[in-house]
Amino acid sequence: MRILGVDPGTLRMGVGMLEGAGSHYQLVTFESVTFPRHLPLQERLKEIHKTVQSFIERYLPDVVALENVFFGKDVRALVRIGEARAAAMLAATERKIPVVEYPPARVKQAISGNGRASKVQIQQMVKQLLRLKSAPPVDAADALAVALCHLHTQNVRVPVG
Repeated sequence: MRILGVDPGTLRMGVGMLEGAGSHYQLVTFESVTFPRHLPLQERLKEIHKTVQSFIERYLPDVVALENVFFGKDVRALVRIGEARAAAMLAATERKIPVVEYPPARVKQAISGNGRASKVQIQQMVKQLLRLKSAPPVDAADALAVALCHLHTQNVRVPVG
């Protein structure tokens, strides 16, 4: 199974591809993509869509995995994350790739054993689990973490919709 993990954002986005099943997996690729702040939002959303489409075309995933939106104090940021997620979901749906999502605490629990792990802890656990020489950028680590979460919990996945 090939899993494309996506950590969407309107300024930075992480993508990571894993191949495997359960606890047997290998890294295919990962990337942290930055979108210019000066671009209008609709242009950044278009770029998110194109970036996810490009990864799908190049690496042919069986599923796209995302984190659910978590509740926070900054409503504007939550809306932007939701818009970025929608752009990523649309790219997958257009290619008939299933999209699954997991709560952030579940992703953290699956990766570190702690549902309240920090971003740095997640980076370090992703580095360790994938036997990388250095920790990936935060956004790419988050994307890889959600892909790992899907591999570890694919029998209880949560379809979007």
